Amino acid sequence: MKNGSLNKVALEDLAAHDWYRFVLSFPPHLVKQYLDRFELGEGARVLDPFCGTGTTLVECKKLGIESVGVEAHPMTHFASSVKVDWSPDPDELEVQAKEVAEAATEDLQAEGLTDDSYGPESLFAMPAGSADKVTSERSSPALRSLPEDSYKLLLTNSISALPLHKALVLRDRIAVRGGASTNHTDHQRLALAKTLVLSSSNLKFGPEVGVGPAKPDAPVISPWLTGMKRMADDLRKLQALSSVKTPSLVHNADARLVDEVLEPESIDAVFTSPPYPNEKDYTRTTRLETVLLGFVRERDDLRALKQGLVRSNTRNVYKVDDDDRWVAENSAIQRIAEEIERRRVDLKKTSGFEKLYGRVTRLYFGGMMRHLAGLRPALRPGARLAYVVGDQASYLRVMIRTGQHLAEIASTLGYEVDSIDLFRTRLATATKEQLREEVVVLRWPG
Repeated sequence: MKNGSLNKVALEDLAAHDWYRFVLSFPPHLVKQYLDRFELGEGARVLDPFCGTGTTLVECKKLGIESVGVEAHPMTHFASSVKVDWSPDPDELEVQAKEVAEAATEDLQAEGLTDDSYGPESLFAMPAGSADKVTSERSSPALRSLPEDSYKLLLTNSISALPLHKALVLRDRIAVRGGASTNHTDHQRLALAKTLVLSSSNLKFGPEVGVGPAKPDAPVISPWLTGMKRMADDLRKLQALSSVKTPSLVHNADARLVDEVLEPESIDAVFTSPPYPNEKDYTRTTRLETVLLGFVRERDDLRALKQGLVRSNTRNVYKVDDDDRWVAENSAIQRIAEEIERRRVDLKKTSGFEKLYGRVTRLYFGGMMRHLAGLRPALRPGARLAYVVGDQASYLRVMIRTGQHLAEIASTLGYEVDSIDLFRTRLATATKEQLREEVVVLRWPG
């Protein structure tokens, strides 16, 4: 298998996973591999303390294994929660989606923004995009937008005015239909988040999120409706599984404070992928949907969100941060931070962010040590843990062997290091070298 294929989701695994997926997620088959290796017995409970968009949780539910997730980011916490909710009736989900799409389309038609030849009753039969086609010759009404404080949080030009208007019309129609006695608002909102990113925005993704050429118009309603129909089809498959009622709980909390949300000795295994020490601001990757769905409305909200995350990049470092005290006596981490600072001085790098490279390295490993320390009371004796992490060279090309250092930190806290397994290699953007992505496997003796 080619290296790039190792992180792809197999077609047979797409159900629920594909409802919304973080671009840097690990694949479901990797979860299955380690859960098999851990030989979990009946009644086992798996934790993902950095659960992101819920890959581990969904896979556990499919396998009939109880799971619990912890996620500080409100958008990805929401995504995880929806992806493990298989309770909606698929037929009702389709009917309500069609009603919402019809109502949103009528709203646009009243503004002269849709094709008069289109009939709402044929929504499911329409080619993708036709429900959203704009007749440019018509006079355009004032387009809806976000409040100024919210709009300023978006990446510049990440979505054009007309697609944003249509997305807001659809969002508001979803909210109105949510007043029905039986509603599936959360699933509809998650489908809108996926539509925004993949169909309606100007965003592009490599290893980083960026902004591509502007789309003056882009479909919103039709790809959303297609997504809702696929979601309903997935639910029909998922509800046929014997594991459909397997519990899965997701906490909106800081992974460094897991002891505040987990019961003592309640976890048999951990499978997770924390952030890596690099310059990826993970809140940028999901910024559009986070803002449009109302999880963040102003800069203070964004600051509060970032403060609940492990410090892995310079854009979420604050003066009051003190996780670095956890690794004050760790000579290896101190050497790396000092080398980064020496190289910065030698290269005469003087920007505010560059001056933080050494500090964020200490804060990152300190935050991870704090997490591993706080996790110990929740682990049952003999619990097995797997952390997917990657080597990094983002800070002035100083190599950080993330897996190796994480294993060493864990051992100082009483964990036993079982192995450090190579998952795949990745091409470093800065150095063009292949970096190791590894699975650090630990055991808690209890």
